[in-house]
Amino acid sequence: MTGLARRLGTTDAVVVGLSAMIGAGVFAAFGPATAAAGAWLPLALALAALVAYCNAVSSARLAAVYPASGGTYVYGRERLGGPWGFLAGWGFVVGKTASCAAMALTFGAYVAPGHERLPALAAVAALTALNLLGVQRSALAARILVVAVVAVLLAVVVAGAAGGLHRFGGGPDVAPWDVLRGAGLLFFAFAGYARIATLGEEVRDPARTIPRAIPVALTITLVLYSAVALVLLGTLGPARLAAATAPLAEVGPGWLAPVVRAGAAAAALGSLLALILGVSRTTFAMARDRHLPAALDAVSDRAGVPHRAEAAVGVAVALLVLTVDLRGAIGFSSFGVLVYYAIANASALTLRPDEGAPWRAVPVVGLAGCLLLAAALPLPAVAAGLGVFAVGAAVWIIRRNRR
Repeated sequence: MTGLARRLGTTDAVVVGLSAMIGAGVFAAFGPATAAAGAWLPLALALAALVAYCNAVSSARLAAVYPASGGTYVYGRERLGGPWGFLAGWGFVVGKTASCAAMALTFGAYVAPGHERLPALAAVAALTALNLLGVQRSALAARILVVAVVAVLLAVVVAGAAGGLHRFGGGPDVAPWDVLRGAGLLFFAFAGYARIATLGEEVRDPARTIPRAIPVALTITLVLYSAVALVLLGTLGPARLAAATAPLAEVGPGWLAPVVRAGAAAAALGSLLALILGVSRTTFAMARDRHLPAALDAVSDRAGVPHRAEAAVGVAVALLVLTVDLRGAIGFSSFGVLVYYAIANASALTLRPDEGAPWRAVPVVGLAGCLLLAAALPLPAVAAGLGVFAVGAAVWIIRRNRR
């Protein structure tokens, strides 16, 4: 069996995580989250960050023990048993494929409003081809996109702060469950750090690189998101922010709006790039274990990447781009990601001290938080997510009986 080439260092791994987290979510998630959480948006952001931190610690400790492609698919299989690993991989592949389509459509909506499907398809084709050329080139592209997006977000923060922050009050009345729903929606914007763990076979010295890269990427993202959230609340106010479809474009002078839209398009490309990387690696790992078609278990001799898995993911995303509803895809993806991390935290609870087990409260809080935020999501997203996992369980049972 041919292994993947280990070419990524700590900086590359951090950039891949940042390109997944600091993506289109930050340009779109604050409006829906404020509609749920109102003026309590900072609390919702803090809750999402807390759950993300626990997930990051659990994922980092597990990735150090199991530095293999597949992330929680591998952790669940090794620590909890085959069915849990399969369900984690199933949820990740299906949910994140939908998320890829959402990011592609977000890109299309910013560059060609009302005609988003054609540029979305072009983005999927271009980034799939880039990944097929090799992961180092993908990391370089991610680095360029991250720098551009961070620059745009910092410009929004500076412009908003310069105009004065004085509209924190007002907005819709909310209940504690609404704040949890807002946190669940904001979690979508934090979910990219798993991309580092799914590259476990492609980083140098994974036992040191992965545990370092995940917290660094998460901390940078949290600081930037907190600044953006405070500026949006302080300049637009909760009511206006809740109704905004492109809130960052409404902050600051008029010349900044097209810059923000360009940044949003770049962010969507960065997220899509990292998402295709992560989904293809989990698909490759599941095919290697024959949970997905064996034809996908192949590594390119020239580029050292799972080229068949990447091509299959690209085709699947392109098909979804032609049919998917953007809001439904985001909600469904959020549910799948939270369940995925719930399995990661449950797996981390089984680690022994000699394996680098985290403080027990971390995976406990992470597990409970993931389940709570998943349950608080809009009902259609919860129903669709439960349906997909039920299908996955049925597939596992059928395969087991045939064996």
